[in-house]
Amino acid sequence: MNTTASLSTLKILLERDLFLRVLIRELSGILEDVVGYDEAAGYISLVGQRIGVWLNELYKKELGVSSLSAGQVAEVLVDLKSRILGEFSIACCDDQKIVLDNRTCPFEDKVVDRPSMCMMTSNVFGVIAAENLGYAKVVLEKTIAKRDGMCRVVVYLAPSPESESAQGREYFRSGNTL
Repeated sequence: MNTTASLSTLKILLERDLFLRVLIRELSGILEDVVGYDEAAGYISLVGQRIGVWLNELYKKELGVSSLSAGQVAEVLVDLKSRILGEFSIACCDDQKIVLDNRTCPFEDKVVDRPSMCMMTSNVFGVIAAENLGYAKVVLEKTIAKRDGMCRVVVYLAPSPESESAQGREYFRSGNTL
């Protein structure tokens, strides 16, 4: 019996993208189970920070600019998520905050019940906003991971009474003590 020939005809839905999404889900789940949510979120935040730095430099280079305006930051955040198959849109954008809504997570159903994975979004958004505008506070008001049916991400661009009362993570430009 030639198992290679028979295996190739199996209807197994396995490809690189699905494999990597499952891998990340399982890694985050093991981290949450072993070290707890806060520590897991911290580890994933470090990865998100590095990816945020990389993406920020990539977009600035391609746009031929040394820094992005608030409007450009909002557009970049939507564009980068679109490129990885998220469905983010700008609900609001002004000098104080950017509000983004999302209907489809790039991790798809693999993010459900894994809220630590949302630290990727928080850190990528926070790093890009802070590196260009000096400060960001990212608030994950709603997430698909927590079964809210959508994501609503608020990126505050300056400290304010509203931002200070919101539960989120603060980000600062590298070397900035705002």
